[in-house]
Amino acid sequence: MLGLSEKLNIMKESIKGRNAKVMIIGLGSVGGYLLDYLLSSGDSGLEVYVAGRNEEKMVSDVNIVRVASLIRNQNRTNVVIRSDVDLEDVDSIARCLEECRPDIIVNSSRAYPGLKYGSISWKNVRAYGIWAPLAIKYTKNIMEAWQQAKSSAVVINTSYSDGVIPWLKSAGKPYPDLGSGNINHLIPRIKFAAAGECGIRDYWNIEITYAVSHFHDVVISKEGQTEGVEQMIRIRYGEKTLKPDMDRIFAACKIPMPTDAKRNMMNASSNFEIIQGILAAVREEKKVRLHCPGAFGEIGGYPVVIDGTEREIKAYIDEACFDLESMRRKNRESIYLDGIEAIESGSLFYTDELIEKCRDAFGITLMKQVAFEEIESAAKFLIREVIEKQI
Repeated sequence: MLGLSEKLNIMKESIKGRNAKVMIIGLGSVGGYLLDYLLSSGDSGLEVYVAGRNEEKMVSDVNIVRVASLIRNQNRTNVVIRSDVDLEDVDSIARCLEECRPDIIVNSSRAYPGLKYGSISWKNVRAYGIWAPLAIKYTKNIMEAWQQAKSSAVVINTSYSDGVIPWLKSAGKPYPDLGSGNINHLIPRIKFAAAGECGIRDYWNIEITYAVSHFHDVVISKEGQTEGVEQMIRIRYGEKTLKPDMDRIFAACKIPMPTDAKRNMMNASSNFEIIQGILAAVREEKKVRLHCPGAFGEIGGYPVVIDGTEREIKAYIDEACFDLESMRRKNRESIYLDGIEAIESGSLFYTDELIEKCRDAFGITLMKQVAFEEIESAAKFLIREVIEKQI
């Protein structure tokens, strides 16, 4: 499989003389917001493909975004609708990729649409890892199609990338390059909190370096505390490293947020940031820094650098503040609290604590190990025995 740096260098050469092509697979709320943000950027050098199978809905959703962004005099981007993509059918995805040849693919699909899984799991078991089989269900099909189509596109995944991307990598399968959301959602909260604590008005100039998994995004955002786990974080403003009271900072990160589809503005914004960062490195030879879950197939979330300032673009996990092994350990410590004990040799292992909580809360017995070949049956089990009995 091509590495991210290789893909970026292929993209750099291939888009010379043509528009960069972004494909959004799944036009739910995340995909819809993302389309809006992309069209609102006024980028005439961009072409967007929207792929799915509900043509009537996609046409309607695309039309409102196209018209609204042009009312604001921002839309300069051509949008192409592909309504011939069934995410249960790898061949249909592969045909679409072969014909469209996107440079960047964003997977914003969901196996069970219209439901925030966390609305069920957090209040009952205080863990999100239970949903990993559902989160990987369509991602693995898209990556199989990516391989079948001999694509070199950079792939961004939106659903539980902390566990999904390393699960694919551990199985020896092609995997997305970067995940969106999760850790990325905490960064702005921390900037706002640090600015308030330190009397900084230009909060956007605060620089955060952070390594942590999905669990702490949730527990800090919802409860303003870290469950007693020391966080691997550095906060800088200009040349100065800030050392505020972190308990106060994390407490201030508990801010009211909607729990409906409006919340997906954050995930869509995370995707937008990654796409803009990639295009800045590829087209403008800039160096950008992001925070992404599942980066390079690693468990949890990491700071990532994409450096387009040299002749060859380089992408890597940023170790300027923390070494990779320390970040790996911290992420495993965090994701354990999310119900995932390990991901190795193509299998995901739930923690004993999660299995016991699910028995008490839902009256079910989770299997300890979910092998790659058991993903479909595990996803169906979760839908049938948990989701459909809770909603």
